[in-house]
Amino acid sequence: MTESDTRPADDADETRTLLEQMGGVSGLIYSTLPILVFVPANTWFGLRGAIIAALATATAILLYRLARREDLTPALSGFLGVAICAYIAHRTGSAKGYFLFGIWTMLVYSAALVLSIIVRWPLIGVAWNLVNGSGTAWRKHRPTLIAYDLATAVWAAVFIARYLVQSNLYDTGHTGLLATTRIAMGWPLTVLAVLATVYLVRRADRSEETVAALDDVDGERA
Repeated sequence: MTESDTRPADDADETRTLLEQMGGVSGLIYSTLPILVFVPANTWFGLRGAIIAALATATAILLYRLARREDLTPALSGFLGVAICAYIAHRTGSAKGYFLFGIWTMLVYSAALVLSIIVRWPLIGVAWNLVNGSGTAWRKHRPTLIAYDLATAVWAAVFIARYLVQSNLYDTGHTGLLATTRIAMGWPLTVLAVLATVYLVRRADRSEETVAALDDVDGERA
């Protein structure tokens, strides 16, 4: 079996691993449920009822994952996020306030990602190698550093696009469209960004392997 025969399986495994670290596909779906509940509940029962419904949904998801003995970290962070969003909606007295925390979070994430590229410590490279225990040697290999720059730029572009679109809908008061856009630009774009990240990281790994092989050949010749 050649390297090309095993690479697709490796890519699929890495894609699943990266998605699992983000809570898995089920986690991405669970994160949309409070939003799906919040908007119609606001229409039928008003803001207070919508807040209660969203919190109840987040609590149910947490208890469900607890009963199944699943990793609670995504569920706990999701519950905390819903609680913060509900609090802001309550304080602003507006349903669209529920989305304000997410909008500003996307702006912060995009700024951090762009800054990490500028200072030559791309966050995707830092996170990927931290998880895999690979240290910081990857920064000394320029093609690898560029690959992580590109992967980080992909995520920055996703967060910037989300911020621009959703902040505009927030400013214009389109709460229903804001919820739809939040979901449409949520896990689908996340999956695409994960696929792009795995592709770029695999390219970086192959480049490093090629350099290492050439160095071994030169050493043997010497």
